[in-house]
Amino acid sequence: MSYALVIFDLDGTLADSFGWFLGVVNGVARDYGFKPIETGDVEALRRAGPRELLKRQQVPLWKLPAIARHMRALKRAHLESIPLFPGTDPMLRALSGAGITLALVSSDGEDNARRQLGASAAHFSHFVCGASLLGKAAHFKRAMRRAGAAPARTIAIGDEVRDIEAARAAAIACGAVTWGYAAPAALALRAPDLMFQRMDDIASRLIRP
Repeated sequence: MSYALVIFDLDGTLADSFGWFLGVVNGVARDYGFKPIETGDVEALRRAGPRELLKRQQVPLWKLPAIARHMRALKRAHLESIPLFPGTDPMLRALSGAGITLALVSSDGEDNARRQLGASAAHFSHFVCGASLLGKAAHFKRAMRRAGAAPARTIAIGDEVRDIEAARAAAIACGAVTWGYAAPAALALRAPDLMFQRMDDIASRLIRP
């Protein structure tokens, strides 16, 4: 398949933020009254879908918007300590140079996303940010409308089970990277259209000769 639009997730896909997340999440749990993540729980949570994760950590849905705002503010103060994964910029440059339109859909805010990406932000034509934990499908559709891209020629690339679920709900292809938040086995179980083991696999598999 030749794709005209590639929609990327940020955290865990382009930005190496999992360590930062684990370092701050239990402070947020204390502030917002949900169950902290114990060290022994991490691998099980990496295999869980979004609804299972919320249930396990006893996070009420009505608290999600406030928690998301708080996490964005925390991240804003620590962006300098959250690098992009090696090879991110060359990969994005190769895709955009091949005439593929790039969009970013993230639960983070656009300001944070642009600062996180730095010079790599220039490769993106569209930013659709502020997606809720369970609301990415609508943001994927918004990105397609902005880009004027058909679902059949769009792929969303992320690192979580919810990215695959949202792509299915938006009727687009999905690609899963194995270096992010979710365990590779959990991603494979959801049968994404493509799985990427290395950053440079993305450009090599999406750019057609």
